[in-house]
Amino acid sequence: MGINAVHGFEYGSGFEGSFMKGSEHNDIFVNEDAKVKTLTNFSGGIQGGISNGMDITFKTAFKPVATIMRDQATINEEGQEATISGKGRHDPCVVPRAVIIVEAMAALVIADHLLKHNAYLNNAY
Repeated sequence: MGINAVHGFEYGSGFEGSFMKGSEHNDIFVNEDAKVKTLTNFSGGIQGGISNGMDITFKTAFKPVATIMRDQATINEEGQEATISGKGRHDPCVVPRAVIIVEAMAALVIADHLLKHNAYLNNAY
């Protein structure tokens, strides 16, 4: 996935899973009402790069807008201390569109993998 302004992406337990033992983090498969599922979903529905049938869950983090209307310390072309002031908004905030953008990108990634899978099944890959 490549979305401008995204600084972080994690699925399932994400970085928090790094602090767990394998025995704690493993998603245990069970048969419930004739359906195979896991007791937990620490993997975010993806194990070994393949969907395990559980919901695919992920988090996306966006960086804050860089232009702020407050003077900030910087240096000029000669390397001397200077002040920079924001004037106007030329880097729009993605927040109002973030959910739509992330949902659309997720749909594109899943569709891409589905097409690759179908091509593989048809020996066209």
